[in-house]
Amino acid sequence: MARARKRLQADDFSDEQIERVFEHVPVATHNQRGLATLHIGCVEDCAVEIDAAALLAIAEGSMSSEIYELMKRSDEVEVVEKAHRRPRFVEDCVREMIAGVVAAFPLLDGASFVSARQENLETIHQHNVVAERHGLLSELRGEIDIRSPHEHHTSLEEWLAAAGGPRR
Repeated sequence: MARARKRLQADDFSDEQIERVFEHVPVATHNQRGLATLHIGCVEDCAVEIDAAALLAIAEGSMSSEIYELMKRSDEVEVVEKAHRRPRFVEDCVREMIAGVVAAFPLLDGASFVSARQENLETIHQHNVVAERHGLLSELRGEIDIRSPHEHHTSLEEWLAAAGGPRR
């Protein structure tokens, strides 16, 4: 965006005009496609129904924009512009997934295990970018409430070992 700003300034656009341009025309560097993984493990007597469609909606809602298998060319511009108006890095997506689980399942037991992972497939780099977060729902709720990381993040292995094996 700084490069575009300098070019517009060099062409005698005022700061107010430049802001208006940026408000209407997203400035993009490149696109990434993201792969989200969201898991919730419940204790055996889980009283909350967890629908896969709800998890999918949380994962998709955490990203810059939804993607589609088939679209008309005229519709593609809307998706690309939406993604560039709402840019999210992998860590933003993971944070949004965790917040989405907390919001969508307020009655879910705090002993439930949550794992969120986002991998963005880079288009101009030779590497992908990954972020992930996991822990007991009580730990994650606490982090959201106090906006500070919990000192220990329960791993899947710890959660499973505490119950003596895999759960549903």
